[in-house]
Amino acid sequence: MLKQEFSHPFSKRCVSLISELKEKIMDMNVDHYNVLGLPSGEEGAKLSEKEISKAYRVKALELHPDKRPDDPQAHANFQKLKTSYEILKDEKARKLFDDLLRVKREQFHRQAQYDVKRRRMVSDLEERERAANAPDPASKAREEEERITKKLKEEIARIRAMHANKGASGSRKEAPGTRKESVADGGGGLNKEKVLKVSWEKGGEDYTAEGLREVFAKFGEVEDVVLKSSRKKGSALVVMASKEAAVAATGNVCGHISNPLLVLPLEPAVVMEFPPRSMEPEPSSNLVGAGYQSFEESVLKKLQKAAEKQK
Repeated sequence: MLKQEFSHPFSKRCVSLISELKEKIMDMNVDHYNVLGLPSGEEGAKLSEKEISKAYRVKALELHPDKRPDDPQAHANFQKLKTSYEILKDEKARKLFDDLLRVKREQFHRQAQYDVKRRRMVSDLEERERAANAPDPASKAREEEERITKKLKEEIARIRAMHANKGASGSRKEAPGTRKESVADGGGGLNKEKVLKVSWEKGGEDYTAEGLREVFAKFGEVEDVVLKSSRKKGSALVVMASKEAAVAATGNVCGHISNPLLVLPLEPAVVMEFPPRSMEPEPSSNLVGAGYQSFEESVLKKLQKAAEKQK
């Protein structure tokens, strides 16, 4: 029965049209409206045959192989143009192609909506995972409280240590200050010949008690250093352990090259003058000036008296 039906001339014509249509629309990715330079989609489906034919003629003149002798794809492009025109010119083929475009558009919209939903679902899932993996607010608050408490304890310990250091440094400075006042007032208990007055300018290298102690320690033991400074000038009292160390440091301490030290004794050592007990002068004497002159006169007087007695 089926063989008889296909042997009919009308049936053969249907099979031929179907196979021909399949060959024409075999490439599903080609938009035949765009090949002819026409708008596609719903707007292309409304175009008339006259508009399609006009667009084909214009495009055929542009893509004809005779006008593109140097283009190796000219013939293939022209055949593609003819195929697209034949599909759009055929009413059934064009309707099938329009239906294909419509299905593609609907599929694209569905895919877009699916992608939006999928992205939203993925975002919700990630948010839930973050919420599940996030630490417990109560435990986080406890950790924050412990951290702040620890920092507060450290600050309290630091402040207490700072106040303790200030109290110790104040007690250490009390004795040197008292000693300085006794020196200035002329009180006893301290040999002023061991005390040096040190001064320097504020513009250059500044000095600390430890720095001065280190500089003067080269000439002997340093008992104490008392700083007293103003805005323009710095000064200090350096108490050496012996008079010899004070004398040695007086002429030799220079300090930093950028800011030298001026070192003077608080009370210069007094040189005692003793009159000669014999007629002969001592071989070594530290007498100078008027003292030496009076010594010379006394010697001459004694020599004169001895000469008169001999007569």
